[in-house]
Amino acid sequence: MGDVAVGARSGHDGEEHRGRPVDTADPAGDSAVTSGNDPAAGGEGPPADEPPGGGGHGPGDGAPKAKKPRSFWKELPILILIALVLALIIKTFLVQAFSIPSASMENTLRVGDRVLVDKLTPWFGSEPERGEVVVFHDPDNWLAGEATTEPNAVQTFLSWIGLMPSAEEKDLIKRVVGVGGDTVSCKGTGPLKVNGKALDEPYIYPGNTPCSQDDQGGQFTVKVPKGYVWVMGDHRQNSRDSRYNQSDKNHGMVPVDQVVGRAIVKAWPITRWGTLPVPDTFDQAGLNDQSSASAVLTVAPQGLALVGTVPLVLWRRRRATADSEKG
Repeated sequence: MGDVAVGARSGHDGEEHRGRPVDTADPAGDSAVTSGNDPAAGGEGPPADEPPGGGGHGPGDGAPKAKKPRSFWKELPILILIALVLALIIKTFLVQAFSIPSASMENTLRVGDRVLVDKLTPWFGSEPERGEVVVFHDPDNWLAGEATTEPNAVQTFLSWIGLMPSAEEKDLIKRVVGVGGDTVSCKGTGPLKVNGKALDEPYIYPGNTPCSQDDQGGQFTVKVPKGYVWVMGDHRQNSRDSRYNQSDKNHGMVPVDQVVGRAIVKAWPITRWGTLPVPDTFDQAGLNDQSSASAVLTVAPQGLALVGTVPLVLWRRRRATADSEKG
């Protein structure tokens, strides 16, 4: 009713129409105003074989439908799986957490401390240097007689992804004091000498002497062959290290290929957090003539895994938003 205005007719016109039939096909006879799309009025209407449209898309048209973004809860299992895979990769190639089981490295490391070990640089040919605290596989039954506990299913899973140390792996942690080509010696109570240079060792457990006066290995002079390192604990009078394994097949030396990596960070407990730098005593002239690049990684596997998933989440969200806008 709002589109058509009906024109008023005079009575005279009405009388003229009484005597003859009204032409109902005359568009101008009934409508004073027509739509601009009316073909009869010269407008541009839809083709004859196409029904007039309402301006929207019908259910049968081929317009792409917008994809509805997945909910967070549907994506969560995928993200957890990705995080676990990343954690496994990180544990294998980058950094791994280890627990300190004994007092042999006190006070530098205490029982129950968790350390992060750099496993990346050995892949690029980097070898242990003097002064570094390293984790290594048992070279030749050094842990014989040590009590072991059977892990439960949860502990086994956590150790598999690197959040806990593996109970099946027989690993030790000590400080490197001699590398291939070095001569290391102890006489009396010390000091410990490397290539004839006396070491000032502030990291030694309070009350301990640098060398142990006993006939079981505490007094020694050894030449470290290439491809091996000589290791000692910081708790000198409570560490079964290279000194007390000179009767094994490696004469107390640790093969470099058995070194898992360098311990770089005390990560837990949080009150004990701190780095494990090489002491200045190993920088003295004539002693440390070797150098290698060391990459420092200071985050736990689960944190890296989480960071690794962030770009993926953002990419998926952006993609979902773009698809929605196209629709």
